[in-house]
Amino acid sequence: MVAVFWTFLILYRGTVTLGETLGYLGLYVLYVVIVIISAFIYNRQKYSDNTSVQNVTHVPDFHSSDSSDDDVPCLTGRSLHQEYESEYRPLLPYSESTSQILLSSLNPVDNRKWRRKSWKWKVLKVLKTPLEVLLLLCIPVVDPDKEDRNWRRPLNCLHLITAPLVCVLVFQSGAYGNYMIQGQFPLWLLFLLLGLFVSAIVFCSTSNDCPPRYHSFFALLGFVVSAVLISAAASEVVSLLHMLGVVLRLSNTVLGLTLLAWGNSIGDCFSDITIARQGYPRMAISACFGGIIFNMLFGVGLGCLVQMLQTHADVQVEPEGLLTWILAGSLGLSLVLSFVIVPLCRFHLGRAYGIFLLIFYVIFLIIALLTEFGEIRVT
Repeated sequence: MVAVFWTFLILYRGTVTLGETLGYLGLYVLYVVIVIISAFIYNRQKYSDNTSVQNVTHVPDFHSSDSSDDDVPCLTGRSLHQEYESEYRPLLPYSESTSQILLSSLNPVDNRKWRRKSWKWKVLKVLKTPLEVLLLLCIPVVDPDKEDRNWRRPLNCLHLITAPLVCVLVFQSGAYGNYMIQGQFPLWLLFLLLGLFVSAIVFCSTSNDCPPRYHSFFALLGFVVSAVLISAAASEVVSLLHMLGVVLRLSNTVLGLTLLAWGNSIGDCFSDITIARQGYPRMAISACFGGIIFNMLFGVGLGCLVQMLQTHADVQVEPEGLLTWILAGSLGLSLVLSFVIVPLCRFHLGRAYGIFLLIFYVIFLIIALLTEFGEIRVT
């Protein structure tokens, strides 16, 4: 809320100074530090409470998932996954060859699940299989719930080749795909050769059974590739929506309020929904608010700082009429209402809170569109 009201004040003054730009960046750094310290204190307190309860009552050890209360015992995804793996674990020791590990890692279909699912699920799975295979080829996945942390030596070595290559070819809609170093050597070929070299070193210095110490690096690599692919997909969606707006002859303001706004947020929306469905609603809610703060503080702060370095002058902000104030006011009001409602609900957010947010967005969109079309104006 501090960032929103600070932005509201800047819009009112119409000028962004160097001190305010550095304040934006400093406020975001302070926010990150507070979040890290709060998470550390919360986890430490939670661990101490669980330890004291176990020592006093001697109850069986249950771990609560992120989607449930801390006081209600339930089975986690990790325990279910371990039971599932132990049920189908072979009785005799069996060692797969490198080629078998590669083929099984690239197979997105689980034969045991395939037999239990309905025909609708099977049809949808067949349609998704080509895309899932491409994602498996490009994105490494580190799973701490597994004993080997999902270490697949041939596939992970292949990721060292495909992941950087995909980033170069996809970043900024393929702007660097045809880039030539000094007009002679293509950039993608350089990344390909570097990937082959690093992949050969990793393949020769590791084994199929034991993950290396630097296996966690593949999680960072998977995050970077996923972010690049999501950004590329969102950019293409925005381009298609912009073309649709041009065809329908919509103004830039209406286009920005509707199609472009939805297109810009579709990547974050699907990511947050996926995280929530996987049993991490707190992470999804944190991502919703964290994305707004990042865009407002870091995005605006860094953008204004770059412009100041180029022009050596303060940034002038000119609000375009009543609509700008409606946008800023609606964002601030939504944050204030959430700040009041969430503690009153004891931080247990149900369906009513979601319906309230959807109704609030519909009302905001109607008011903004009526303002743009001149139905609401200040005399």
